[in-house]
Amino acid sequence: MNTRWIVIPLLYLLLYSALHYYIGWHGALFMETVLPQVPLWIYWSVFALLAFAYLLARMVKRWIPHFLYVALKAAGSYWMAIFMYAVLLLPIADLAAWALHLGGVPSDRYIPLLGSLVLAAIAILLALGSWNAWKPIIRHYEIAVQKKTKKRKNLVIAVASDLHLGTLVRKSYLQKLVEQMDHIKPDLILLPGDILDDDLEPFIAQNMAETMLELKQKAPLGAYAVLGNHEYYGGKVKEFVEKMAEIGIPVLKDESVLVDDGQLYIVGRKDKAAESSDPERRQTVSALLQDLDKDKPIIVLDHQPHQLEQAAAAGADIMLSGHTHRGQLAPNHWITGRLFELDWGYKQKQTMHAFVSSGYGTWGPPIRIGTRSEIIRLVVHFN
Repeated sequence: MNTRWIVIPLLYLLLYSALHYYIGWHGALFMETVLPQVPLWIYWSVFALLAFAYLLARMVKRWIPHFLYVALKAAGSYWMAIFMYAVLLLPIADLAAWALHLGGVPSDRYIPLLGSLVLAAIAILLALGSWNAWKPIIRHYEIAVQKKTKKRKNLVIAVASDLHLGTLVRKSYLQKLVEQMDHIKPDLILLPGDILDDDLEPFIAQNMAETMLELKQKAPLGAYAVLGNHEYYGGKVKEFVEKMAEIGIPVLKDESVLVDDGQLYIVGRKDKAAESSDPERRQTVSALLQDLDKDKPIIVLDHQPHQLEQAAAAGADIMLSGHTHRGQLAPNHWITGRLFELDWGYKQKQTMHAFVSSGYGTWGPPIRIGTRSEIIRLVVHFN
């Protein structure tokens, strides 16, 4: 057995536990000062439950009632955001406490003040982030593709990536996406991966297929999708593809289709996760495009925005991606900005137009800081 698979998770667990002890110690100090009548064992029990709620929910899912699983997962998801901003804010509070201590201010005065300020800042971030997550906006782009089609001069595409449908992003939020189509009035709807948040079960239990069918019917040319990494994580790719096929939304797995009476191509790549999760791996973008008629517009769906240069060189006119969420929680966008040539927005690569959406749904906490949930309205002019 490769010891790396044991050592690395243990190191992560130690770091995770150490950071939580750092946060928990500050909380205990605040509790002792502000609410000394509350026994610390109660505080530490609640703190430990929150710290491991998400992991615990996944581990004991099959043995607990569904409502308890949902509650644990929701609590753990929100805790991810609290944890992250506590790690960022508490060192600042420590510096302030040190300065006040040197200035002779008693600890029973500055601990309640600084603790309250940190709690207020986190509460404001959660409130703002919740608004950004649950109030999606429509981003408008307009481009020209230097190819002609016989039937149309313009094409309106609605792009919704990273829906992450599951226990937190539920059917009601998917219904909002359907309603937004009345404003976009698309000819075509494209879904560039991570439709599911790992698990297929909530999709079936909430009958989300019914709403997906409504979505498809909002576009005369229908809807097309590709897989994201989370569909692979869930391990139910085959079943999910079949469910989508039943409602008439093809999930393209290294496939191309001609739409609009043969006027343009939609090419769907398997997600990069297929390189390790799919026995058949995935084809290169050049192999997928090599036999296509390059006189026709070619739209490529690739969940993760890798290989922009290769897609442009292979002849793609438009490439649509998601995956990054633009970090979802600032300052994580500094990381995604380093990992990807384009982690959000628009970039022209040779003659190819590349778009990366921050996504319609969320992973983990339904919180967004420094980014918004979005739907792309893309108007393509053919010249």
